[in-house]
Amino acid sequence: MIMIHDTAHRGHTRQGWLDSHHTFSFGGFQDPTRMGFGALRVINEDRVIPGAGFSEHAHDNMDILTIVLSGKLRHRDTIGNTSIITAGEAQLMSAGSGLRHEEMNASDEDTAHFLQIWIIPDSFDGDPTYQQKPLPAPETARDWTLIAADKPGENGLKLISDTRIYIANPNEDDRLAIPHRPDRLTFVQIVSGLAMVDGERLGPGTGLQIAGEEIPPLEWVTQGQALLFDLKRRDA
Repeated sequence: MIMIHDTAHRGHTRQGWLDSHHTFSFGGFQDPTRMGFGALRVINEDRVIPGAGFSEHAHDNMDILTIVLSGKLRHRDTIGNTSIITAGEAQLMSAGSGLRHEEMNASDEDTAHFLQIWIIPDSFDGDPTYQQKPLPAPETARDWTLIAADKPGENGLKLISDTRIYIANPNEDDRLAIPHRPDRLTFVQIVSGLAMVDGERLGPGTGLQIAGEEIPPLEWVTQGQALLFDLKRRDA
């Protein structure tokens, strides 16, 4: 089955300091048909005004991946990490048995624009960990390039689940095949740009949920960026 999560039908939270769109159910947006996909539980696209952010709060037993698209975030947690995450960097916090953290816009002038992605781990109550790495340069990652996995190699972030996350930065007129195995789940998130697939237009914020079948390649109308999640079936 293929399901398109259209950008116009995402959940939306708007407060004075936060403008957030939710691909899956989150907070006040609850849709029983959008409770996640395999281990992928949350994809939020957040914009935070200068000087504001998420004050200290708790997490446990979740891998939380933050990808900064523009601006910068200041991170602080209760396992001793303090850092600045800038555009083009990714942070992975494996909450394990539990920690508290805050995520604030580190600029007094510019909005912070970022994705926050939650992945359900395969094992629970381990020691919390923190990782931060630059994303691959766009010119070296036009096709799918691994950025996080359970076995990521030297340049990737280590997940606590049988999940692989790839990034691609295609140019206009590129055709990007969507790798998929029948025994796995695949989710593609369009981050920027415009692509076509099987006659459907996919713009920024659109998700493509794929279970059990092949799909034609993404045909890029403009330059863009996308993420691909290769997920195990949770009933497997």
